[in-house]
Amino acid sequence: MGMSDYYKNLREKIGNELIFMPGVAGIIRNEQGEILFGRKHNESTWGLIAGAIELGETPAQAMVREALEETDLVVEPVRIIGVYGGEDQRFVYANGHQVEYIAIIFECTIKSGQLTPDNEEMKELQFFPAHQLPPMANQYPDYMFSSNQEERAHFER
Repeated sequence: MGMSDYYKNLREKIGNELIFMPGVAGIIRNEQGEILFGRKHNESTWGLIAGAIELGETPAQAMVREALEETDLVVEPVRIIGVYGGEDQRFVYANGHQVEYIAIIFECTIKSGQLTPDNEEMKELQFFPAHQLPPMANQYPDYMFSSNQEERAHFER
């Protein structure tokens, strides 16, 4: 889908300046327990299936929408793994737009659909074992990739 009208209007007003953006990302595992990552067109690093929360949307709804847009999979968020923010969640897009995400990370199950790489948003989609993660654009704590997590959501103090 690309950038929403809300963020387009905001960018028209402030240009490339750093903005604070609420977002979601999913730990989406296949039957073997591997985690789904995507690589966008013209990018060398990988990322979780993720995106911004739009106006009027709950974080869980945003996760379902982003997964469908980026992968053609219908997912169900089953729990929050963690909430992350701060300088480690800053990112500069190729067009110069600067963002600092507050990222809500969901564990998701795949309900239906067929993985469709080389779509409008993603060039490549691939599952990776938790002990062999690809080079990532965003930095996350190792904890969130483990399949042996506590019930409580993780966050950095």
